[in-house]
Amino acid sequence: MPAAAGASAMLRIADLPDRGRVHSRGYVESITLAPADAAPQFSAVLDELQGVYRDPGAAHARRRVRLVWIGQRRIPGLVAGTQVAFEGMVSTVQGFPTVFNPRYEIIGRPEGEQ
Repeated sequence: MPAAAGASAMLRIADLPDRGRVHSRGYVESITLAPADAAPQFSAVLDELQGVYRDPGAAHARRRVRLVWIGQRRIPGLVAGTQVAFEGMVSTVQGFPTVFNPRYEIIGRPEGEQ
């Protein structure tokens, strides 16, 4: 994804500020779908390392970011394990870095998927 004019350089998820415009990338760790009777919203939690859950010692140093798309029930191609680059305004919501309606680019999918 080419950076927009005036956008910041790509940061590691661990280095994201508490507030401000960010450009980063990570692997989808989990997704959350809104119930059918709730307002449409799709959420994905990204981590920097693919499969970090296999190394319990790395868990303490991890930092995650939540991406939330308001008005979307799903984002085609966004599944656990997918690498995603994103850009948007980060803020802290309930103690968790969150980017609402980010620009994004799917970089890679989990092995074995097409």
